[in-house]
Amino acid sequence: MNSRESHWANVYATKAADSVGWYQRSAEASLEMIRASGIAPDTPIIDIGGGASVLAGELLNGGFKDVSVLDIAEGALAIVKSRLGSRARDVHWIVADILDWTPARAYGLWHDRAVFHFLTEAKDRATYRAALEKGLASGGTLIVATFAPEGPERCSGLPVQRWSPESLAQELGPNFALLESKREQHRTPGGTVQHFIWCRFKRL
Repeated sequence: MNSRESHWANVYATKAADSVGWYQRSAEASLEMIRASGIAPDTPIIDIGGGASVLAGELLNGGFKDVSVLDIAEGALAIVKSRLGSRARDVHWIVADILDWTPARAYGLWHDRAVFHFLTEAKDRATYRAALEKGLASGGTLIVATFAPEGPERCSGLPVQRWSPESLAQELGPNFALLESKREQHRTPGGTVQHFIWCRFKRL
């Protein structure tokens, strides 16, 4: 187990899923952008760093039929499986570090809420982009949420890289066209407001 795995395994072993700073009662910001993409219900979707998010269940509720969730912390995925009960069999679960993972298929929509901003080193972002370019189909949708320029400098004890829509588009490169961006003020369970940006791209 590498240091990243150890960190996130410890987080989910020692904290309740609804007490961590990134907890959302509903993944409405994600769902808004997913709906805006206009994808068909059978489009393959992957949620990168899904953790214990409610998004997988809300996608199933919305009629999406091919949902995958990847996370480095097996304990986080176990929480979602327990929440979903028998519906957990309708989701593809992937326990992996995005920096060590090679996609076995191409997805039509790649969703990442708050993984990319933990990649503070250029080499790690390059590794992520390599997985993204292998794992997202041509013409597919990329949805990324990160801390905004005025967002926090650290999260869960780790440093983060903050982004604007423009700097994120530049980082991803010319194969990704920015279609939409918005800002979100996320209120943590502790009452702190965190500034996020949300961006929707098309893979060219």
